[in-house]
Amino acid sequence: MKTVWKIALFVAGLAGLNLLAQAVHVRIDMTDDHRYSLSAPTKQLLQSLDKPLEVSLLLDGPMNASFVRLSEATERLVEEMDEYGDIVRPASMPEPGRLGLSPMVIHERAKDGQTVQTRLYPYAVLRYNGRTSVVSLLVNERGRSGEENINRSIEQLEFAFAQSIATLRRTEVTRIAFLEGHGELPEQNVMDVEKELSRFFQVDRGTLTSADNEMDAYSAVIIADPQEPFSEQDKYILDQYIMHGGRVLWAVNGVRFSGDYLATEGATPVIPQDLHLGDMLFRYGVRIEPALVQDLQCLPIPVDVSDDPLTPNFQPLPWTYAPLLLTAQSSPVTAKLGQVSATFCSPVSMVGDEDSIRKTVLLATSTRSALTPTPAEVELSDMHPDMSRFVYQYVPVAVQLSGVFPSLFAHQMVPEQVQTTRSKRSQSEPTGQIVIGSGAIIRNEWQQGQPLPCGFDRYTQMQFANRDFIVNCVLALTNDEALIALRQKSVTLRLLNNDKAQADKPLIQATTTLLPLLLLALVAAVYIPLRKHQYNYTT
Repeated sequence: MKTVWKIALFVAGLAGLNLLAQAVHVRIDMTDDHRYSLSAPTKQLLQSLDKPLEVSLLLDGPMNASFVRLSEATERLVEEMDEYGDIVRPASMPEPGRLGLSPMVIHERAKDGQTVQTRLYPYAVLRYNGRTSVVSLLVNERGRSGEENINRSIEQLEFAFAQSIATLRRTEVTRIAFLEGHGELPEQNVMDVEKELSRFFQVDRGTLTSADNEMDAYSAVIIADPQEPFSEQDKYILDQYIMHGGRVLWAVNGVRFSGDYLATEGATPVIPQDLHLGDMLFRYGVRIEPALVQDLQCLPIPVDVSDDPLTPNFQPLPWTYAPLLLTAQSSPVTAKLGQVSATFCSPVSMVGDEDSIRKTVLLATSTRSALTPTPAEVELSDMHPDMSRFVYQYVPVAVQLSGVFPSLFAHQMVPEQVQTTRSKRSQSEPTGQIVIGSGAIIRNEWQQGQPLPCGFDRYTQMQFANRDFIVNCVLALTNDEALIALRQKSVTLRLLNNDKAQADKPLIQATTTLLPLLLLALVAAVYIPLRKHQYNYTT
C-alpha cells in the first residue's frame, strides 16, 4: 500500500511540475554575448504593438552549414520575440517575385569537385496593420569572408527586425537633409551612406534660400565636405536653425588639396581652407585646425620601388596621410565600432570653457601621430617620414557637442538678405552637433559603375567602420540611442581551425569513437556490481 502511495505522489508531482512549467516560462541566457536574449528597447517595441505581427521567413531549402546557422538564429529570434509580442506565423508563404525580391545564388563545390548553385531568398516579410516590410537577413559586405558576413548577419538580426517593426508602427516620418550649394559632395559620392540612412529617415537634398525657418522641418542637417565659403546669410540661417533645436553633422576639412593632382603628378600643394565657418564653430566650442594629421597607424598604398621603369615592382608602403582612426569605446556612438579610415584629415581642437556645452571625442589618432602645418606640399614619394615628429597622442578628429549653444549673431545685426519670420535667438535650446575634421570619412568611391561601400579600401580589400560611424552619428543627433545600441550588438565568431582539424583528425576520430564506449564500460563496471550487491543484500 505504501508503494502505491509513493507512485501516486510521484505522478502528482510530475503533473504539478508540468502545469507550473506551462504557466511560468523562464529562460536563462548564460552565453557571454547574450545571443539568445532580446535587448530592452526591442522588448518595449514588441510590447507596444496593439495588433498581431505576421512574420514569414523565406530562408528555406538546401543550405550549407553557415546558412543553416543563420536560419537557426533567425528562428530563435522569432521565438524569443513571441514571448513579448503577438507574433503570427502565416501558413502560406508570400511570393518573393510579387514583393520584388531577387534570389541569392550561392556557388558551392560538391564532393566530386563540381560547382553546385543554390538559390536562396534570405529575407523575412513582416506585416502589421495592413503594411508590409521586408527584412534582409544577410549582410554581404565586400572585404569580408563568408563566415564573417554570416556572423555579421546574425549580429544585426535583432536590429534589422526592430528597425522594420519601428517603421511599420511609425505614423510620422523623420526627415533629414544633405546641404548643397557650397561644393559639398555630390549625391553619387554619399550614395552608400544615404542608402543606409534611408532605412530610418526621409533623406532630402537642397540649398539654402533666404528664409530663416526653411530647415525647421528637418531633424538633422548633414554638411558633407564643402569647398566654397558660406555667406553671412547662410551662416545666420544655420545658426538660428541650431538655436531653435536643430542638429548639424559637420564633415569639414581644414585644408584644401587636390587628389587628382596628387594621382597624376605625384604631389599636391596643401593650403588652409577658409570656408568662413571658423568664427561660427569657435562660438560653438571647437576649431578645425588648418593642418594635416599623420599617423603611423595608417593604410598602405602601392608604390613602385623598382629602379627600372620597364619592370615596375609595386609594394605596399604605409601612407601616413591616410590614418586609421581609433573610436571612443566610452561613447554609445562609437562603442564596439572598429577603426575608421580617412585621408587628409584635420585635427579638431576644443576651445572655450562653457559649462553648458558637453564635448566628447569620438575619433582620434593613435599614440604615434604627427601634425603637418600648412601651407605645405605632400609628395607620394615621401614614404620615409621623420620618426622624431610622431610625438602626438590621441589627436581628436571628431567631437560630439551637446548642450546649450550661444548664437554667433547674439550681438550682430541680421544680414540684409535674410527674410525673417521669427525673432532672433541668442541662445539655443538643448541640442547637439558633431564636428568631423574630414570629408573623406563620409565619401564612397565608385568601381565599374557601382558605388563602393563607404569605408571600403580597394587596395587592401578591407571594410572599415565609416558607414556605421556616420549612421550612428545621425541616430545620436536625432535621439535614437536605442537603435544605436541594437546596431552594436556583437556575437563572438568562433571559427574552426581547418589546419589543426586536419592535423588532429585521427585523434579526434579515435576520441569521438572510443570515449563513449569507454564511458559506457565504466558505468557498467560500477553499476552491475552495485546491483548484484543490492540483490544479494536483499535476499
